[in-house]
Amino acid sequence: MGRRPVIRWADGRRSALFRTDRRSGECWWRVLVPLRPGSCTGGDVAANGIRGMGRWACVLMAGLALVGLTPTGAVAGGSSASLGEAEASSRPTPRPMRPAGERRVVRVPIPTSGPRTLDPAVGSSTYDNRAVVQVYETLLEYSYFERPLQLEPLLLAEMPQELDGGTRYRFKLRDDVYFQDDPCFPGGQGRRLVTDDVFYSWKRLADPAYRLENWARVDGMIVGFDAYKDEQNERVNRGEPFDYEAPVEGMVKINDREFEIVLPDANRQFLFKIATFQMAIVPREAVEHYGTDRMNSHMVGTGPFRMVEWLPGTQIVFERNPTFREVYYPDVDFDAEDRRRGFHHSVGERLPIVDRVEIKFFVEATPMWLEFKAGQLDHTTVPTTGFEEAFYERRGRVLLNRDWLRREIDYQPIALADFIYRGFNMNDPLVGGYTPEKIALRRAIAMCMDLEEINRSRYNNLPVIYDGVVPPGVDGHLPAGSLQPPNRGPDFERARALLREAGYTVDQSGRVTDLPPIDMYTSRGAESEQIVEMFNRNMAQVGIRMNPRYVDFAQLSEALNDGRAPMFSLAWGMAYPDAEYNLQLFYGPNAAPRPNAFNFQNDEYDELYLKIRTMEPSEERTAVYRRMQEIVNEYCVFIGSQARVRQYLVHPWMKNFKATEDFYNYFKYLDIDMSHPRRPR
Repeated sequence: MGRRPVIRWADGRRSALFRTDRRSGECWWRVLVPLRPGSCTGGDVAANGIRGMGRWACVLMAGLALVGLTPTGAVAGGSSASLGEAEASSRPTPRPMRPAGERRVVRVPIPTSGPRTLDPAVGSSTYDNRAVVQVYETLLEYSYFERPLQLEPLLLAEMPQELDGGTRYRFKLRDDVYFQDDPCFPGGQGRRLVTDDVFYSWKRLADPAYRLENWARVDGMIVGFDAYKDEQNERVNRGEPFDYEAPVEGMVKINDREFEIVLPDANRQFLFKIATFQMAIVPREAVEHYGTDRMNSHMVGTGPFRMVEWLPGTQIVFERNPTFREVYYPDVDFDAEDRRRGFHHSVGERLPIVDRVEIKFFVEATPMWLEFKAGQLDHTTVPTTGFEEAFYERRGRVLLNRDWLRREIDYQPIALADFIYRGFNMNDPLVGGYTPEKIALRRAIAMCMDLEEINRSRYNNLPVIYDGVVPPGVDGHLPAGSLQPPNRGPDFERARALLREAGYTVDQSGRVTDLPPIDMYTSRGAESEQIVEMFNRNMAQVGIRMNPRYVDFAQLSEALNDGRAPMFSLAWGMAYPDAEYNLQLFYGPNAAPRPNAFNFQNDEYDELYLKIRTMEPSEERTAVYRRMQEIVNEYCVFIGSQARVRQYLVHPWMKNFKATEDFYNYFKYLDIDMSHPRRPR
């Protein structure tokens, strides 16, 4: 037996959607004429338990008798169903907002000062990512409900076709994608997405106007793209304009909807990379109308939301894009945990479900925690200060306190693919350099770092401490103790010996007397300050003086891009599950303002990095991963490493939230029960 039919009303109950389970594949169908709502009642038969088939037969036969049914596309593989080709080819009918009293509003936090930019061409942080992907879209996205991560089409009609052994990919765009209405377009009406938009958006990464901050995403990836970048940068240096019309050999336009990308070699990260938010598609009209600077704050995309307010350091607000294409909440094989949380109840809902998303920024964790407890935020991560209030431990397990369970709070812990470290700028005259003396100085500083103490006092012993740069669960990961010599302590006697090796004087009290203070840049906030205090206390035992520079995340990014930070503290999250993503941080050509904020340069490392980009999973590749991490460890380029466990708490009125920090374009799936009795009015 197949699944029971599902009926969903659409367009204000002027028509109905049907799901049938056919042997050829699950399909959605739509009746394209008005039905009499009084004669038949829509709803999810399976979820709501409508008895018998009377209503189903009534609506189905009415549709068949009047016009028949139009297929709206399969929902296989977890991708959202679209309308049929004929209807999708026309511009979407504007979808008005709900009346003010009925609007569904999501309120969520970001534990930082917020994004640095809203332009994908210069975005770099997870905070930029969270904002950008609500408005701008990429060709591919990750399925919201699939674990492990699985790519699926977003702006594409289907997954790219791999040709010539993975050195050529053919793409086909959906034909129902339009940019949001904006004054940058003639008549203020958004136009359809075409192939030229993809090429233009990707070429922006080669434009020096954007400091080549994200060139690392495409460096060496597309045939002729590097040559194009070099030629255009030479033009700009001569005072000539950057030419977006100049061709790139590996970007082949077939027509307005189809194109091919040619790679120099089979690159196993290619599809992952084009799913990152920096590869999102923007319209040329917007860039030329608003200019490079205003693109940092004015968004014109194809996505489910439009940005209506950005108060840097306070909040950013999005509202439903009224001309967003017709796509629907997917019907997938929900696992038991997802069904327990009721994720399946929204199958067939038009996306986005909510009308408004309010993202508030919190530099300090305590106000965020208090607002969540007061019901002013729909979910939160648990700060260190809230751990004992929220949890208790039993037999090594962290469990939600009974009082929170009675309030129907949902606990969702997730292991992050984290690389938390304290880095050195290898170009800095004090702590940088490659001589034995400079290496000894960096290792002496590292011997003062006690990650176990940080875990106990700040993270409730939850993070994993490991060697190297690849977090647990990813090929190439090195457990603690894998690399020698260690790049962390505490070992104060070893630190003193290393200071002497570095050429500094250590007095009879065991403290260095002639080492200048070292500036370390880190994010502003109580937690960061407490960790730095612990580090400083340990360094004081050997006389090393640290001058902490507490800045917001945007200022930290600027300091790294400009090479002004001798030392810095960061958490780097993986955008895709491949060690290459973290190993790019030490690739020489990626030096600042690109991802290599360490400005590390090593010929052997660079050769190995280019090699792994085309290697298939194998013992040989894993061995190369290890060698690359050994090289970085030999020079003590950073102190580390940690991977956190993030603990999310979710109020019962928030629906369809599945905790992840691997991607952030899931707000379109969220729903809010505005009438829930526990939700503050």
